[in-house]
Amino acid sequence: MRQAGRYLPEYRALRSEAGSFLSLCYDPVLATEISLQPVRRFGLDGIILFSDILVIPDALGLDLAFKEGEGPVLQTVGTAAEIPIWEPDRFHRHLAPVYETVSKIMEQAPADATLIGFAGAPWTVATYMVEGGASKDFSRVKAWAFAEPKSFQRLIDLLIETTVEYLSAQIKAGAEAVQLFDSWAGVLPEQAFARWCVAPARAIVERLKAVYPGVPVIGFPRGAGLGYVTFAREAGIDAIGLDHAIPPAWAARELQPGHVVQGNLDPIMLLVGGKPMLEEAGRILEALAAGPHVFNLGHGVLPQTPPENVAELAEFIRRWRR
Repeated sequence: MRQAGRYLPEYRALRSEAGSFLSLCYDPVLATEISLQPVRRFGLDGIILFSDILVIPDALGLDLAFKEGEGPVLQTVGTAAEIPIWEPDRFHRHLAPVYETVSKIMEQAPADATLIGFAGAPWTVATYMVEGGASKDFSRVKAWAFAEPKSFQRLIDLLIETTVEYLSAQIKAGAEAVQLFDSWAGVLPEQAFARWCVAPARAIVERLKAVYPGVPVIGFPRGAGLGYVTFAREAGIDAIGLDHAIPPAWAARELQPGHVVQGNLDPIMLLVGGKPMLEEAGRILEALAAGPHVFNLGHGVLPQTPPENVAELAEFIRRWRR
C-alpha cells in the first residue's frame, strides 16, 4: 500500500533529510527514490507512487501540515461558502512535482514492475477537509452531508473534478494503473455510502475510461463490509482492494467472478511474521487461487514492521503453488 516506505531504514534516512513530510512528497528526486526502495529491496511486482491523498486540498489552497504524533492538520471547510475555488493552472503547477516523480519512476523502474498512481476518493478527502484532520466520529462531515446534501454535493463535485484531473496527469506522466483510496467509506450507512462513495467513484472511472480505456482502475472502499458488492458492481472499477476484515472465501464468491481482487493480509500479521504470517498468507492465496488476485495487505504497512518479514513474505508468495 502507499505507506510502503516508512518501515525501511533507507526511507527514514531520506525523511530526516527532507525536513517535512510535504517537502518529501514534492521533491521528485527523493519521492522517486522512496517509491523504488521497496521494489529494489524485495523485488516486488508493483511500484506505489510516493505521495499523499491530501495533496489535492493542498493544491486547492488549503493550509496543510503534518505534525508528529498528530498526523495531518488541515484548514477546515465547513460551509458551501468556504469551498475552495478551483483554478486549474494553479492546481497543476502546484502538483507538477508529483507528475515529475511519476516520469522519473518510469525512467528508473524495472521493466517487469507496474507503476500504480493513486488519489484519495472524494468522500475520504472531504472528511479531512471538513474535520480538519483525522476524526473519531466524523460528526462534522456527516452532519453537513446529512443535513445539507445539496451544498455538500458541491464539495464532492469539486473533488470529483480535481481527482479526474490529478489522475489523468499521473497517467499522462506514465502511471500504468491508478487506485482510489476511500479509507473512510465504512463510516457511512447504506444510502449515504451509495451517494458519497459509489457515485463519485463511478463518475471518476467513467471520465478516466473515456480517455484512457486501457488503464486499470482499482477501488478500495475500506470498511464497506457488504457494501463491497455494491461498490464492485456499480463503480465501474477493474479491481477492488479488500480490507483485512473481508473473508477471502466470501470475496472469491461475491467479488472475484467479475473483478480482480487485491488483498488482504492483516498488517499485524506482517508485523508478527514467521509461521502465523505464512499460514495466513497461504489461506488467502488458496481461497483466491481460482480467479485473478493481486496479493497485498488489507491496509498499510505498519512503521514498526521488520523488513525481514516483508522479504520472507514476498519470497513465500513467489514460491507458492496451489
